[in-house]
Amino acid sequence: MAKDGKSLVIVESPAKAKTINKYLGRNFVVKASMGHVRDLPPKKLAVDVKRNFKTEYEIIKGREKVVADLRKAAKTSKAIYLAADPDREGEAICWHLGEELKSAKRPVYRVHFNEITQRAIQEAFRHPGPIDARKVDAQQARRILDRLVGYQISPLLWEKVRRGISAGRVQSVALRLVADREAEVRAFVPVEYWSIEARLAADAPPEFTARLHRLDGEKVSLGDAAGADAVVREVRDAAFRVAKVVRKEKRRNPVPPFITSKLQQEAARKLHFTARRTMQIAQQLYEGIELGAEGAVGLITYMRTDSTRVAPEAAAAARELIAARYGREFLPESPPAYRSPRGAQEAHEAIRPTAVERNPSSVAPFLTRDQLELYTLIWNRFVASQMRPALFDTTTVDIAAGRTTFRATGMIMRFAGFMQVYVEGRDEAAARRPDEVGDAEPEDDEGERRLPALEEGQALACRAVTPAQHFTQPPPRFTEATLVKELEERGIGRPSTYASILSVIQDRDYVVKEAGKFQPTELGEIVVGLLCESFPRLMDYEFTARMEGKLDEIEVGEADWLTEMKQFYGAFSKWLATAKDKMTNIKAMEEKTDIACDKCGMPMVIKWGRFGKFLACSGYPDCKNTREVNQGANGGGASPGAAGAGAAGGEGAAAGAAAQPEVSPCENCGRPMVLKRGRFGPFLACSGYPDCRTVRKIPRGGAGPAPPPQPTGERCEKCGSPMVIKEGRFGRFMACSAYPRCKQIKSIPLGVNCPQCGKPLTERRTKRGRTFFGCSGYPDCTFALWDRPLAEPCPTCGGPYLVEKRGRAGTTIRCPAEGCGYQREPAPAVPASAGA
Repeated sequence: MAKDGKSLVIVESPAKAKTINKYLGRNFVVKASMGHVRDLPPKKLAVDVKRNFKTEYEIIKGREKVVADLRKAAKTSKAIYLAADPDREGEAICWHLGEELKSAKRPVYRVHFNEITQRAIQEAFRHPGPIDARKVDAQQARRILDRLVGYQISPLLWEKVRRGISAGRVQSVALRLVADREAEVRAFVPVEYWSIEARLAADAPPEFTARLHRLDGEKVSLGDAAGADAVVREVRDAAFRVAKVVRKEKRRNPVPPFITSKLQQEAARKLHFTARRTMQIAQQLYEGIELGAEGAVGLITYMRTDSTRVAPEAAAAARELIAARYGREFLPESPPAYRSPRGAQEAHEAIRPTAVERNPSSVAPFLTRDQLELYTLIWNRFVASQMRPALFDTTTVDIAAGRTTFRATGMIMRFAGFMQVYVEGRDEAAARRPDEVGDAEPEDDEGERRLPALEEGQALACRAVTPAQHFTQPPPRFTEATLVKELEERGIGRPSTYASILSVIQDRDYVVKEAGKFQPTELGEIVVGLLCESFPRLMDYEFTARMEGKLDEIEVGEADWLTEMKQFYGAFSKWLATAKDKMTNIKAMEEKTDIACDKCGMPMVIKWGRFGKFLACSGYPDCKNTREVNQGANGGGASPGAAGAGAAGGEGAAAGAAAQPEVSPCENCGRPMVLKRGRFGPFLACSGYPDCRTVRKIPRGGAGPAPPPQPTGERCEKCGSPMVIKEGRFGRFMACSAYPRCKQIKSIPLGVNCPQCGKPLTERRTKRGRTFFGCSGYPDCTFALWDRPLAEPCPTCGGPYLVEKRGRAGTTIRCPAEGCGYQREPAPAVPASAGA
């Protein structure tokens, strides 16, 4: 608790509080608010549109104790300093805290800093200021917009589609991007085209390849084998000679230091991190990492920024490091200046190391693997951004052969420049038309393509002429990186919201990620279709981008938030009223099939219910027979209600439209397992229901059904039935095979006892799905390990068990005892065929 004469400092997180505390001295007490302390209540709209959008805030559930503690500390403090993050959300946190702490009647100051270092913290506290009302207005405007849209459209979807689903002002537009791209993929018709390459040799090596470029001076478009073969026959007898040689110097400039969106994209490309994971790790690096004797240190500047600006002292430190490590030839004459995106907050800096002297290898012992990978990416990109461009010598050679012209390109790196440190990743290229293929300059600057010394008029020997068939490819589906890039380029959302946007559309089961690429689910396409049909303006990309622009204008004082709210809601309320009457009711739709009801013989129809599509007898209510929809049979076509979406149709949008893999019969009664859909998605159930209630989970992502429960050789202590190993929400466990008659379960013993209490250790899983190994005596005993314990004593120190450590470099067996360095490689696996 704060004592008289001390000032209270409030930040968002304990980690940030710990790092800041050591820089402020004894006259300050630093406490954490644990993020936002107030918000609109979740169970009602809480925005009075008739009273100038007056909001009703309440303490967030679970934050009552935090707020009470802060109030108590504020009353005995000299002053209150609010030090949340320097963005809209941080400003809103400070405003809410200020409102809650008014009763303390203490002076309230706002401090801003972009990095958690001693210099930045002390400078910020020397120049505190007031809370920025314009940023608070912008944040409230966004919050009110999102509440009005989400809380008034979602009930419509409950009525028309199913309960529990929802819509969002920005997330729904992001979903439309995925659905529209899927429509492009389905509508794509491959076009055949042919290329022709000649393998050529000059007087000196190396041999090289040239591609057909022109025919009779015009671009080449060969659409079939006959046309390609005719050109090949003509060319094979022609004399090849060099018609033109163009030599140029190509300069490749370094990329700017990271802004938020570019960090998310590059971490997805190179590290395979989701946007959310990237931001979580960046937050840890920003708030502070324990560096041994140095204590907690913020390693990077603030990670939510759209500015590429670099502080002069940071640029100077980078130049010193570059000169010392790589040589002065890698230094430009002056620090490079980069243009930030339009509307960027130039008060912020780019994402960079707080001290470039802390290279990745020096902090590696204190970081987790993910933290080190992300820090290395940020450090490399920043250092490279302060270096000279890379230089290449390029040669383009046109080679005449009768009526044809072939082209070869060569490139040699003359000076590595910034590429000595860092090369930006690339996304999958979009499809090109056949007439564009071979016409563009190659983009691979990372590898060299050597040509022999060639001069105009020089004769060349033709070793081979080879035709090759190609087909144009559909536009690539979005990855984490390319979807963030698309959102950024279209101005949809803001860098600080991209991670939550991508998470929400997946959590709502509107999209799934297959092989790292987003695809809309059947539900997602239906929702997009209905929203595009009833709210075309709200789902319009440009309209959404303009709304983001208006929020930016509010933040800088160029627009009034109340005026913008009234203008938006005036139009939105009319769209809402029309949608209530005219939105297609998916629940009421029926799609005829030629499948006969197996109870009364009437035709079955496809309906949409709480858990998706199902077959129902058209004789309802006289016959209430229902069945699962067989996606491969009649009726597995376009989703009802998806027509008009601009994103549905085609070959059926439903996940699982492909043929289902064969599954083993029920392990309890031997009858076939059938595919069903429940509240949490598809699952396998015994066809003998209700006599047999066996079910099997189907892993998310469509990797096929989960394997049947594994026998253990043990008998249930209650009923004597065999015990089996099953997979649950929190990991594997042992359960009675007679479920649901007998619900006996227990943890799977590992053969290793807890070193603290002696009870068996068991395998468990966190809420986020990560496996760990904990004491079966929990919660009385909280001992836990991340590494799998092995029932094998340490041969060096005699410890009771070893652990299996899995890492990117492989698996090792080691002793967990502090000070014991025993370590070995695991025994090699025995091939499956061995001993067969």
